[in-house]
Amino acid sequence: MSHAAGDKEMNEYASGTGKATGRRLPGYCILALVVFCASALVSCERSNGESAPESRSTPNPTDTVTVVPGAKVERKTLSTELTLTGEFVPYQEVDVMAKEAGYIKTIRVDIGDRVHTGEKLAELEIPEMQDDIARAAAAVDASNADIATARNDLARAQAAFDIAHLSYTRILEVSKKEVGLVPQQEVDESHSKEVAAEAQLSAAKSTLDAAQRKARMSQAEQARWATLQKYTLISAPFNGVITKRYANTGAMIQQGTSSDTQAMPVVRLSQNNLLRLILPVPESAVPQVRVGETVDVTVNSLRKTFPGRVTRFASKISMATRTMDTEVDVPNPNYVLVPGMYAEVDLRLKQSKDALTVPIEAVDETDAASPKVYAVRDSTIHILPITTGIRTPLEEEVMTGLQDRDVVILGRHTGLKEGQKVRVKLMPVADEAAPAVPRG
Repeated sequence: MSHAAGDKEMNEYASGTGKATGRRLPGYCILALVVFCASALVSCERSNGESAPESRSTPNPTDTVTVVPGAKVERKTLSTELTLTGEFVPYQEVDVMAKEAGYIKTIRVDIGDRVHTGEKLAELEIPEMQDDIARAAAAVDASNADIATARNDLARAQAAFDIAHLSYTRILEVSKKEVGLVPQQEVDESHSKEVAAEAQLSAAKSTLDAAQRKARMSQAEQARWATLQKYTLISAPFNGVITKRYANTGAMIQQGTSSDTQAMPVVRLSQNNLLRLILPVPESAVPQVRVGETVDVTVNSLRKTFPGRVTRFASKISMATRTMDTEVDVPNPNYVLVPGMYAEVDLRLKQSKDALTVPIEAVDETDAASPKVYAVRDSTIHILPITTGIRTPLEEEVMTGLQDRDVVILGRHTGLKEGQKVRVKLMPVADEAAPAVPRG
């Protein structure tokens, strides 16, 4: 068979139009047929491989929806706090003075000693005071003697008056019953004796009154010196700690009430079982200060926190610092705290319970006068104006504009429009770790 006839027969066999002749194809024809089929298969696979990217690039309608980060609104208790630093001072402090001038006979306390009300701190020695006390006692004795003498004189005058009065009464009755029996001169003389006795009685009473008044004056003078003698014992006016000692035994102490000399105190006494923490509250926060509010007082040097209570404020703003001094009382029964230490207080200015809150980054404050949020309802953006309340470092109270179970978009809102379809991916919101701060 020629090559041309073989090719023709092979083509007819490949196309299916040839008829079976019962003859076998030559080897080279079979080989050509195998190569032809392999080439066709490779061409088909290439065609399928090139069309695959076209099928993957077909747009999916769900891929056109923008995915945005969001968070659900929540109800919480928010409070606005202002962190202030102050210095502890004693609840009360006084330089204990001597009421009378004298020498320190003994001093019983020293720096750091804790004393109680009425406890003796020192004793003065005033030698001339004993003479004055003795003189006052003698004056009292003399007054008492004068009173005794005046009382005796009054008794005699009373007896003389009684006799004179009785005599005059009898003579007068007889003269009236028996007219002319008793001479009138005798009646007049008896009456004169009665009048004289009455005058002596009045004088005796006046003398007794004068003696009694003098005795009371003497007793008052004696009591005065007794009181001054008590001032030789210098005692503690309240419970406290001796923080300074000015005098030693034998030192001359001037009278504490003297105005022409600089009197030296004996000791300084501080009440430290209750301390005052003075806080400079800024002018903007003054209206929110409330007496009676409990606060936590943190002392960094001790790494401890103590309870305190706002007890008083100055009700006047300092012109130099534009702050108002506010005092917090801090109990210190164990004397752990020392006056002069610094402490921090988170002063709560406002509080809102069950407040509707959103993360700070959800609030669009491009226009500070009209804040707004981008809320997502039914996968649709709604730009809602809101009114805000308390603000903390991480959250802000929404008073109007949002509802429970609303979802708000976080972060930048560039390119987002009203009515746009979006898909929200809820993001975790960090817990509030920092104290709240007041809005400026």
